Amino acid sequence: MLQQYERVLVAVDGSKEAEAAFKKAIQVAKRNNAALGIVNVIDTRAFSSVANYDTSMADKATEYADELLTSYKEEATKAGVSNVETFIEYGSPKTAITNDAAQAFKADLIMCGATGLNAVERLLIGSVSQQIITHAPCDVLVVRSEEAK
Repeated sequence: MLQQYERVLVAVDGSKEAEAAFKKAIQVAKRNNAALGIVNVIDTRAFSSVANYDTSMADKATEYADELLTSYKEEATKAGVSNVETFIEYGSPKTAITNDAAQAFKADLIMCGATGLNAVERLLIGSVSQQIITHAPCDVLVVRSEEAK
């Protein structure tokens, strides 16, 4: 039996891996006539100590995320996806994608790019894609970029 998805959420961060996941998410949404949610998580931990002195970092990160999501939404719409929603989340990508965005969007499939981290980085800080696989409330598809194959 084929799985029909109605609400596909894809996590993007501007990386090649996320771009590959986004392209595949468009295809899945079109095949399933599904809504497409696109989420970008601003990792506030990265600038929390600096933010006390310079709030412009958070503003710049939000502006970048908004531009990124707007361009992805336009691309998905031009490709034929009729229902596209975008989300900017704040906090740890590991929890914001599965706890906040997936539940707010009511996703039945989360798509994300394979990690760009090397083995040591994965050991020290962990992989976002691994966290999504472990804690997602729905199916997960991890997409590899062409360069990683």
